[in-house]
Amino acid sequence: MLSAYPEEEFAIRCLRLGAAGYVTKDSAPDELAGAVRKALAGGKYVTAALAERLAGIVAADVAAMAHEALSNRELQVLRRVASGRSLKEIAAELNLSEKTVATYRARIAEKLQISSNVELTRYALRHKLVQ
Repeated sequence: MLSAYPEEEFAIRCLRLGAAGYVTKDSAPDELAGAVRKALAGGKYVTAALAERLAGIVAADVAAMAHEALSNRELQVLRRVASGRSLKEIAAELNLSEKTVATYRARIAEKLQISSNVELTRYALRHKLVQ
């Protein structure tokens, strides 16, 4: 996958969704060519920095990275809840019904084993999902 978005934010999600690699547009041309060759050969391509991050994740406590199990939409909802937005505001921003947003919020709470918005906010701040 060739992306304009930072590797540290999106690469792991893309790899989990089936990408053969992740390279940013500001990568050197020879790095891009190497990534394409590796992907065409059926391999996976990651930069050295991403490989180091992946090794850290594997070594880390699984509970510390529970948010990695969230879908992209659940992560969007989590970030908005943690930023103090109401379900109604989130629904309007994401063009969803309030009931759908409430369902996403319930799934997030279940996956993270968190019961209140305050705990969700603490979790998001601790894991730098919001500022």
